[in-house]
Amino acid sequence: MPENANCSGASTCSKSSCEGCPSKSNPQSFLEKMNEYSNIRHVIGVVSGKGGVGKSFVTSSLAVLMAKAGYKVGILDADITGPSIPKMFGVHGNVVGDEKGMAPLESKDGIKIMSINLLMEDEEAPVVWRGPVIAGVVKQFWNETVWGDIDYLFVDMPPGTGDVPLTVFQSLPVDGIVIVTSPQELVQMIVKKAYNMAEMMHIPVLGVVENFSYLKCPDCGKEIKLFGESHVDETAAQMGIKVLGKLPLDPDYAKQADAEDFYNIENPYLDKAVEAIQSL
Repeated sequence: MPENANCSGASTCSKSSCEGCPSKSNPQSFLEKMNEYSNIRHVIGVVSGKGGVGKSFVTSSLAVLMAKAGYKVGILDADITGPSIPKMFGVHGNVVGDEKGMAPLESKDGIKIMSINLLMEDEEAPVVWRGPVIAGVVKQFWNETVWGDIDYLFVDMPPGTGDVPLTVFQSLPVDGIVIVTSPQELVQMIVKKAYNMAEMMHIPVLGVVENFSYLKCPDCGKEIKLFGESHVDETAAQMGIKVLGKLPLDPDYAKQADAEDFYNIENPYLDKAVEAIQSL
């Protein structure tokens, strides 16, 4: 990030002239105002350095576990070009709004969901938008949505460290993030990118969840490491963060997601993640 990135002066502001810039002592806030009809106590981001590691699965699992614990929960689906949250919960239809803002749809078990799929006439139509437009929609999901009373709002982010994660980190009052990874050593390198971005933006990292850790043999119970040995413990130790869970590759999880019955999933592997979130 350029040293004068937050400077409110001219674009020609130099490093030396920025030393006395007011933004040094009182940096500009990019936080978007919460919708006045919303009361959201905690915002939790779920991120990954790359796609295909089960980030939406972890987001939905955490939301379900917190809802079953008695909390009021919402999911802001910030993965605009690859939304999957509504289908997992069997939520279809179109969001409507009034002068107060847009009303998120609810799953049959009361989890509030806002996703681009709920604004499209055809939920299978591709979203072919440029980054700034997508970032603007994410802001609208925050400041133009009537969330009501929410204890924990989970933000399912797209992979990488691009426009949307940057927008979320700057525009929403994120209390902490959970990083999702898988066992491959290459992915562990990508985890550090997500961690370093959070550090740059001064966002607390609650810990890391490893998905696809193993497949349990249905006959003998042996754990088969399909993606190789896990490196998450060493990686987490290097970054000084906690391992919040190691999730198996379980065909039943995919079945329940496809059946749009995700609320009834049993996922005891995220107990540490729930504890970390409750500790906020």
